[in-house]
Amino acid sequence: MIVAALMDLIDVTIVNVALPTVQRDLGASATQIEWVVSAYMLAFAALLLLAGRLGDLVGRKRMFMIGVAAFGVASLLSAVAQDPTWLIGARTLQGAAAAVIIPQVLATARAIFDGQERGSVFELYGAIGGMASAAGLLLGGVLTDADLFGWGWRTIFVVNIPVALGVLVAAAVLVPETRAREAKRPDLLGAAILVGALVAIVFPLLEGRRLGWPAWGWGCLALGIVALGALGLVDARRRHGDVAALLPTRLFAYRAFAAGALLQLTFFAAMQGFSLTLALWVQSGQGFSPIRAGLTTVAFSVGAFITAPIAPQLAVRAGRIVMVAGAALMAAGIVGVDIAAHHAGNEVSPWALVPGLAVAGAGLGLLVVPLTNVVLSVVPRDEAGEASGVFSTAQQLGGALGVAIVGTIFFDRLASAGFTDAFTRAAPFVAAAFAACGLLALMLPRTAVLDPYG
Repeated sequence: MIVAALMDLIDVTIVNVALPTVQRDLGASATQIEWVVSAYMLAFAALLLLAGRLGDLVGRKRMFMIGVAAFGVASLLSAVAQDPTWLIGARTLQGAAAAVIIPQVLATARAIFDGQERGSVFELYGAIGGMASAAGLLLGGVLTDADLFGWGWRTIFVVNIPVALGVLVAAAVLVPETRAREAKRPDLLGAAILVGALVAIVFPLLEGRRLGWPAWGWGCLALGIVALGALGLVDARRRHGDVAALLPTRLFAYRAFAAGALLQLTFFAAMQGFSLTLALWVQSGQGFSPIRAGLTTVAFSVGAFITAPIAPQLAVRAGRIVMVAGAALMAAGIVGVDIAAHHAGNEVSPWALVPGLAVAGAGLGLLVVPLTNVVLSVVPRDEAGEASGVFSTAQQLGGALGVAIVGTIFFDRLASAGFTDAFTRAAPFVAAAFAACGLLALMLPRTAVLDPYG
């Protein structure tokens, strides 16, 4: 099950490195490139909570295998895409499939492991998640540059197909079927409203620059926010009956949880926006090959590897201060990369970017790794699963928003200036978002919990 989750975790970063090559090969516009990234995360965010409810009701193994099969099919469709619209559609299916997989992995682990074993499983899951980021960056560059069988960037999707097939065979034999006791029917109408609300929020942000920011776009954005709020109010009042509330809004009564969810959203908005613009700048603007770009950005993962192993124990002792320090390091690291970009000239040296990326990566380890443990210290243990689902949704929605907002700043400047000017225009907004994460961290509990998953 963790191998299946790894496909999702790698796909988040593996695509970023290949984006400039995809853009040239398919003749994609700037907005379409943003959609290639955002469509995946938007579908994930919209369907994650529903998929978790369905797994509780009909069986997590069954939903897991459906998700893995769909992910394999979506990867094949992405690999054979003939135009940007096709690829965006396939990426949407990929994100939806990932949304089915991930909650079943986490819920099954909670169901079949107890105590120290459960803690070890989630530590392993977190460690693999960290390695997946580095693996995705390297693998994306290697596969795109290697051009195996003349497939170029398409191999980044082809590699998922044999993995999915192997996981399906292994899961049929090894994974036990589990369900939630007294599981209620999922709110399908609420799920449809959630999908519509998230699309209404993200669509005008992605398309607004291309369309000249029409008034209807702002109205669409406002309607999406209102619909999301209304859904939350309805779910907050739902106490009885056989339909499960889709959004566990009662969790937001805990101030620390609300701050943590907003921190999660803000962090991943900044992170995905920065990853997109950095990949485009170093490859299309500075002439880096995909593998050179991947190797350069591995400095970010190296920084995270240094701090991630010690972050949970530091958080148990120092709590939110650890994350405030992590946010400060991330903001400082982005400023360092921005300074290097200002002095880049015609071609920046990868070594000029490494210090800033490494510092930002070290901040990531301190900020994100212990975040769930710290926030869940205020959430009852029997609600930890729902809280994790909300955090995953915030992560994916934040990523989609970040690509839309930071990407818009970048491409708006690119239209009148060069790649370096566009990158240096967007980078301060990313640094400011990480600084905001530090302020939000001040609202979190002073200490973490040792076993946040009960």
